[in-house]
Amino acid sequence: MLLAKRKLRIETERMTLRPPTHSDFRPWAALRSASQDHLTPWEPGWAQDHLTRKAFTNRVYWAQRSVTSGTALPLFMFRRTDGELMGAITLDNIRRGPAQAGTLGYWTGAQYARQGYMKEAILSVVHYAFTRLDLSRVEAACLPENVASRGLLESCGFKYEGVAQSYLQIDGRWRTHVLYAALRMDRRGRTDAG
Repeated sequence: MLLAKRKLRIETERMTLRPPTHSDFRPWAALRSASQDHLTPWEPGWAQDHLTRKAFTNRVYWAQRSVTSGTALPLFMFRRTDGELMGAITLDNIRRGPAQAGTLGYWTGAQYARQGYMKEAILSVVHYAFTRLDLSRVEAACLPENVASRGLLESCGFKYEGVAQSYLQIDGRWRTHVLYAALRMDRRGRTDAG
C-alpha cells in the first residue's frame, strides 16, 4: 500500500478525515479532556500521560508508520465549515492475504455526539476500505450496553455476529464485547443462494 506518496484525505459531506499531525495536539488534548467523562466508560484505561504532548507525538509517529506500512488508517475528523476537530476513526489491524479485513474503532467529542458525524465518517471509511484498500470485511466491537454505538453500527449496515468474552480491557477491567461486521459482498440473510 503506497499511501505515503500522496496526502491521505477522505472528504465527506461535512468533514475532512486525515491522519493526525503534530499541530493537532492542542485541539486533540482539549477535546479529549473536555470529553473524558463521555469517553472513559467505553475505552481502554487512559495512561497517566495520555493527554501529554509526548504521548501525542508517539501517536502521530505510530499513525505515520501505520499508514505507510498499510497496517492501519488512523484518521482525525475535522468539520469543514470551521476546521474543528470532532473525533477520530481508525481502521486498524488491517490483514492481507486470505483475510482482507480490518477492525474499526472510533470516538467523538461529547459536544459532537448524536449529530450524524460518526455515521458519515464510518460510511466513508468503510467505502474507502472496500473500494481503495480492496478489503472484504470491516469488523467492529462494542460493549453490549453501549446502545448508541450498537445502533450506529447497525445504521451503517454492520450486522451482529456474536459475542467475544473478555475481549478488551475497558476502564480497567476485562469486558465482553458484541461483534459486528460489514462485508463488501454481503449475502447474509439472502435466500437466493447462487
